[in-house]
Amino acid sequence: MAEYTTEENQELIDQIKGPKFYRITINGYGGESEYIKLTEEQFNFWNDHIEEHGDGDAINYCTNAEDGDFDFDNIEELPEEMQFLKVEGEDYSSPWYEAPTSISHQWGVDYGNAHISIDEVDGADYGSGYVNEVIENTDIGNWCEENEIEVDMDVEDVEEPDYVLQFYSSEKGCFFEGTIETTGPFDPKKLKIYTSEYLNGDDTISSVTYDGEDVDNGGGDTTGKGYSVHVWKNV
Repeated sequence: MAEYTTEENQELIDQIKGPKFYRITINGYGGESEYIKLTEEQFNFWNDHIEEHGDGDAINYCTNAEDGDFDFDNIEELPEEMQFLKVEGEDYSSPWYEAPTSISHQWGVDYGNAHISIDEVDGADYGSGYVNEVIENTDIGNWCEENEIEVDMDVEDVEEPDYVLQFYSSEKGCFFEGTIETTGPFDPKKLKIYTSEYLNGDDTISSVTYDGEDVDNGGGDTTGKGYSVHVWKNV
């Protein structure tokens, strides 16, 4: 059996104890949504139009309302009262993601379509070097269940109006990337995932904590996959 000096023993203890750094990334499918309150007349107009022609003209309106340069396929002239992005009392319209009658704004990866990766790295800085793989691109729901990781599924506390329009920008890629510092090996049971259920029923990952501390999201890298518009009523 090899014998170690006191200095070597202390070095080994320090290596085991840390500090250690782990990069957490969450990838998958999700996106950005704006939930917008409509009047009954606006709902009837857009609901009928989408049912007959699809959501192409509704998408065109939402993505071009700010500059007013529309290219509709099945609308000759859009009545002003149907322009739900127009700011009341003003001669301009807001972009879809800042709607004047916004109920709620959503961005993130869908919990049911998310994968998590965790790597040990050699520092807390962005771009720190890879040391060791903990888990690779694993379905987050299955992984949390297998490791008894707490998932706090909350329902967004908003009062839903009678008539709602959702503009959805679908995205794919990395939605979360954050690095934690520990004094020992990564412990899955210290990780906690928080989700919020939005008006369309999606559970979107909103934040991550480790050992009770928020893990800062350094930003993701997603690719847009397309737009869609949905309307519904609650009466």
